[in-house]
Amino acid sequence: MSDTNTAVPRLDVREVTVRFAGLTALDAVGFTVEPGSVHAVIGPNGAGKSTCFNVLSGVYRATSGSVRFGDAELTALAPHRIAALGVARTFQNIALSPMLSVRDNLMLGRHRLTRAGFLSAGLRLPSARREAAAHGERVTEIAAFVGLSEHLATPVGLLSYGVQKRVELARALCMEPLLLLLDEPVAGMNGGERRDMAELIVAVRESLGISILLVEHDMGMVMRLADAVTVLDFGRRIADGPPGEVQNDPEVIRAYLGAAAESTTASGTEEVTS
Repeated sequence: MSDTNTAVPRLDVREVTVRFAGLTALDAVGFTVEPGSVHAVIGPNGAGKSTCFNVLSGVYRATSGSVRFGDAELTALAPHRIAALGVARTFQNIALSPMLSVRDNLMLGRHRLTRAGFLSAGLRLPSARREAAAHGERVTEIAAFVGLSEHLATPVGLLSYGVQKRVELARALCMEPLLLLLDEPVAGMNGGERRDMAELIVAVRESLGISILLVEHDMGMVMRLADAVTVLDFGRRIADGPPGEVQNDPEVIRAYLGAAAESTTASGTEEVTS
């Protein structure tokens, strides 16, 4: 897989606030994803991480604030317009078509890049056939890069969970993104699958030179992969910087220890009442 030929823009998130019926999910959150970097957004459950991703991909509208990807302002754009600018995302819960083969799922990722119209494709005009062949070759190349070559003809629903997560990443790569949003890419995986996915993310960054923004609960993985980390807690940014600096930030430690204490207390209460 070769590097992208397009310059990768900077992502600037500035003072983004999101409110739902009076509840503030994000409170003036800001951070910058430098071109070609791996940037992690972390925080306890309910910190606002998923809301942040949904704003960046156009699923939610920000109440106020700005999200700029290069010269483009994203906050007023629909998801397909944001995708057309080169932003692709995976989901915490796998969002694939289980009855379709791996190849067909990956071809869906090429949709935004298709130039042939419905009529040209239906009539199988030479230009449409050439374009379809080119997309097919690129899908085969991306599948090989992600380690899916042997599964191309297999319906996705028959694959293991870990392999399905790879298919979802491959489909996002088929969109030829400049910014890749990864929502908990190793959630639910075993130790070996987690290591393989971490290595794949590194390979994507090194091979393509694109920016990667990830939400992840695996702190070991975040500290190994990320160039910069933004920490959210109750919708506010409480820390932002290099992993080592963030890891030792007193407010971050308090947020995570507090979450752990609440979890332990809840577990103890369940034992007493059971």
